Amino acid sequence: MKIRDLMTPGVRTISPEASIRDAARLMAEADIGAIPVASGDRLAGMVTDRDIVIRAVASGKAADATVGEVMSHEVLYCREDDDIQDVCENMSDLQIRRLPVVNAAKRLVGIVSLADRADAEEVGEALEAITRRGGRHNQSIEARA
Repeated sequence: MKIRDLMTPGVRTISPEASIRDAARLMAEADIGAIPVASGDRLAGMVTDRDIVIRAVASGKAADATVGEVMSHEVLYCREDDDIQDVCENMSDLQIRRLPVVNAAKRLVGIVSLADRADAEEVGEALEAITRRGGRHNQSIEARA
């Protein structure tokens, strides 16, 4: 099975120049915890509700701080024709819960999250690996300094 069969299409994006207040409102309206950040028609990063809390609120940034100040700049993604098992393993290795999905032209076409995977045993194994402490994408204040 391919990621295109599992992903959520029609992803909303936000600009790096948008405020974190706008990002939080968009997340609340859409009932989502992460938004791909797009500069023009290119994926520039991701911003999560956790980024806003840890990298902005805990650091004393104002609500008008930009998404670009708190987003994850490293653009991790998968392709729509990638195998689901390979992507789940990659998400576990990288300790991430969501990945933007791009097409062959590297245009954003969807997003896949751990919750999209229906196989409970595989999700449990992936979640255990993703939620271990530390890792490459540590969001602590010390890790950002």
